[in-house]
Amino acid sequence: MSLRLGKHLALSGIDYSGKSPEQLQNLFRQTLEGGMHGLCYSAYEEGQQPGDILTTEQIRRRMSIIAPYTKWVRSFSCIEGNELVPKVAREFGIKTLVGAWLGKDKDLNEKEIAGLIELAKEGCVDIAAVGNEVLYRKDLSEDELLAYIHRVKEAIPNVTVGYVDAYYEFTDCPRITEACDVILSNCYPFWEGCQIDYSLVYMKQMYQQAVLAAKGKKVIITETGWPSQGKSLEGADPSAENAMKYFINTQQWSREEGIEIFYFSSFDESWKVGAEGDVGAYWGLWDMHQQLKF
Repeated sequence: MSLRLGKHLALSGIDYSGKSPEQLQNLFRQTLEGGMHGLCYSAYEEGQQPGDILTTEQIRRRMSIIAPYTKWVRSFSCIEGNELVPKVAREFGIKTLVGAWLGKDKDLNEKEIAGLIELAKEGCVDIAAVGNEVLYRKDLSEDELLAYIHRVKEAIPNVTVGYVDAYYEFTDCPRITEACDVILSNCYPFWEGCQIDYSLVYMKQMYQQAVLAAKGKKVIITETGWPSQGKSLEGADPSAENAMKYFINTQQWSREEGIEIFYFSSFDESWKVGAEGDVGAYWGLWDMHQQLKF
């Protein structure tokens, strides 16, 4: 049976009825090998967690695995070896969305901001992200975040600067939206308990809400994905089958509509179990041993 897709992706995604597990795996592989816009870089190997120092060797090893499949990578921090991620990406000809991780620790924030500015001045940053979900976590006030955004924009005026958060925050916080050059929106139907068959249309609605808030500015989906195992959340069921379906639908929509998406994530990271429950460790396209999961 041919696995070629129709000319246009249905509103709710591809019709998977009648497809065997082998056919689904083949379609996943075809989609992956067709390449994607962007991929979130999972930096920490088994036994590591934030706070551990990353090495160039381990970053290069993982970058070599994902490089054939993505045009961009997204990193999340500019300290503790994470600053090496965009430098190594440059070796592979990959563009970079580089994030400064901001939180409640002002001293660490200063190191992150300084690291982001330094990387940008070295030519390693295509898009700078000043913080990730700090409003969602309530780690900073809007005024505090605005101050960081303005500092970075003044320091690197020739680099595109934005802020990453859940899609609805750009509606709720118009001053932040106005300060950004680009809107960096996280869209997760899974975390809102959406059933897999409706997940694509739900993500499109999330994206459109961010587009309306952006008022003409570019919107990039900086995170979206589906876990391959773990505990269900309302109607959202983690499974290898659902993870493959979500990835295929996401990438087909990205290609057909020209939507810039950074898929979450590249590799499974077991340290995330505590923060996100048991599903936290299973968002990767590759497992913790760097083997393609599907």
